[in-house]
Amino acid sequence: MNGRGRWGVKINTPAIISGNDTDAQAFITAAGITDTTQQSAINTLVTNLKGYGIWSKMKAIYPFVGGTANSHKFNLKNPADSNAAFRLSFLGGWIHSSTGAKPNGTTGYADTKLTPSVSLTLNNTSLSYYSRTNGYVLGAEIGARVWNSSDVSLGIYGSSVLTGRVNTYSDSANISVSDTLGLYQITRTGGSTQKVFKNGASNSASITTSTIAVNYPIYLSVLNVGGTATYFSNRQCAFASVGDGLTDTEAANFYTAVQTFQTTLGRQV
Repeated sequence: MNGRGRWGVKINTPAIISGNDTDAQAFITAAGITDTTQQSAINTLVTNLKGYGIWSKMKAIYPFVGGTANSHKFNLKNPADSNAAFRLSFLGGWIHSSTGAKPNGTTGYADTKLTPSVSLTLNNTSLSYYSRTNGYVLGAEIGARVWNSSDVSLGIYGSSVLTGRVNTYSDSANISVSDTLGLYQITRTGGSTQKVFKNGASNSASITTSTIAVNYPIYLSVLNVGGTATYFSNRQCAFASVGDGLTDTEAANFYTAVQTFQTTLGRQV
């Protein structure tokens, strides 16, 4: 929808499309998404996640659509422009584009304002991160840590192994990977089970006992270690999420929904 602001300058505002899911439309409006393909991709993502029974489990979903820092900051689950809604705060060096947000690998990260001990459950948590950059660096994709005590994290730390932890420190769930492209997931659905997935598939389950829920906010493209950004990643992010734990079937369906979203936008890997 087009209008004219002060002095007759033409401005663009998101069109309200009849039939759009109301949650999808709320995000489209808040993030100022005017491109119809992007609007359709968001609407399909939301309806697919609801159809799979996953939407209600998510606390924060960052679809990185719109191509700017302003559009990328919004949480699809609650697109209010506030820290309480888990709006992203970008810090350091970032490049924002139609394919996502790329940190510079040395100073760039984002604060979700979401603290596991406040907003998540000890034995029922998941994280995800969609990487469009291939190559091994000593960096974490998403997480927070209480040093020598507990982690909620996900990353490929300079080797061909995807590592994740949910509220434990001594043990991790791991899966060997041939590249660093696609959707990473870590999920815990019980006191002694956590599992990592890459592109919906996993071949590893780690039996661990949870310790404590981390009391520092989760960061993107780095690990928040006791309030300090550590292990910077340079991998472009095209999607990230934080929520309740997912079963194997839900994790696979989540990947299907996210990959459909990326394919619609022409940025799938």
